[in-house]
Amino acid sequence: MEQAPPDLERQWQPAPLEPLGHTDAGLQAAVGEEAEGSRDEVPGDGTEHALGLGVLMTENNFGLKKIEISVSEAEKRTGRNAMNMQETYTAYLIETRSVEHTDGQSVLTDSLWRRYSEFELLRNYLLVYYPHIVVPPLPEKRAEFVWHKLSADNMDPDFVERRRIGLENFLLRVASHPILCRDKIFYLFLTQEGNWKETVNETGFQLKADSRLKALNATFRVKNPDKRFTELKHYSDELQSVISHLLRVRARVADRLYGVYKVHGNYGRVFSEWSAIEKEMGDGLQSAGHHMDVYASSIDDILEDEEHYADQLKEYLFYAEALRAVCRKHELMQYDLEMAAQDLASKKQQCEELATGTVRTFSLKGMTTKLFGQETPEQREARIKVLEEQINEGEQQLKSKNLEGREFVKNAWADIERFKEQKNHDLKEALISYAVMQISMCKKGIQVWTNAKECFSKM
Repeated sequence: MEQAPPDLERQWQPAPLEPLGHTDAGLQAAVGEEAEGSRDEVPGDGTEHALGLGVLMTENNFGLKKIEISVSEAEKRTGRNAMNMQETYTAYLIETRSVEHTDGQSVLTDSLWRRYSEFELLRNYLLVYYPHIVVPPLPEKRAEFVWHKLSADNMDPDFVERRRIGLENFLLRVASHPILCRDKIFYLFLTQEGNWKETVNETGFQLKADSRLKALNATFRVKNPDKRFTELKHYSDELQSVISHLLRVRARVADRLYGVYKVHGNYGRVFSEWSAIEKEMGDGLQSAGHHMDVYASSIDDILEDEEHYADQLKEYLFYAEALRAVCRKHELMQYDLEMAAQDLASKKQQCEELATGTVRTFSLKGMTTKLFGQETPEQREARIKVLEEQINEGEQQLKSKNLEGREFVKNAWADIERFKEQKNHDLKEALISYAVMQISMCKKGIQVWTNAKECFSKM
């Protein structure tokens, strides 16, 4: 990902945050200094996630504390769902432990069990209450981009183990985020097992969630979209496409590699059979066959390690959707602003027409007036007064939406900058580690054949 097409990387760089002009033209962006200032408030240097640490707001909100977070165990369970039907699911054990304690004092570890659906509920809540943040994604619910020897069953032990690691990574991402770590619902997710769902639902976040139809309507009807958010959306689409292709290529390579390694087991079988009919060459052939058997069996561990790197790529495949969620929210706010500005302009025109007695546009009211006569001066004054009140309310509403838009843009770009640094660092490390693993795998192959050569030389 570090070698992404240059035009896409340039597109993603936010332009200097300057006002976009008159309020009717669109959401005004915050100045760059404000966005820079919000980034300066980020606590920590990003090492907390790597160390398995989170910085959380305590329940009484008196301050922050560092805790260790881990999803240490997965357990298959059977129970009844909301429809009173029996189902099988996986529960995950979350353990938290404070790392700030006095010498000699025992450290208590809190633990509780959560289902995947509860992780989903937590993330949906975060998406609604923090629309300007690139909320970390959850690991896949069902296996995707798998090579043929890997099970796609979501109850498969290997898949459950990888998802356990992914869920732990999700919690560490949230806990190391400078804003999300302070959320009380997240704190309760880690510490309160009973009635947590009820606590989340009491926030009413479902009512505040934007409908997909409304978001789609805003996407096609907004007249003055912010170019930077449009480019960011295009970038996220391209990022998702590139990583998808990379994962498909990796799955095909894994299939071929698995076959190549397993075929080496045939060398081992043939050499062993051959050694049985040779007296002088028998020991050398038997030893060479053993090396080939070891080489053939090593592919299972190699491809299991590869899945770890594939999961790291998948995380950013799903991050692409999180980027688009921020863009969709901006489009909705822009569309609402434009509709408010349009409604205000219409009311001002109606007020002007009533005051001057001239009608510049066709309206049902104007046609009715021509058919049934003019309004009395008292009726016209009353209508003008109502319109003036509506205009004052509309101007205040438009001003409020502009301020809200400015704040959203400032906070969104600050978090996008934070995410970009995280993305570049993570993908660079993942790709380097993957390359190192491939080099190590090739060296092992060379070593196997070197050992085989020595065996042949001693015959």
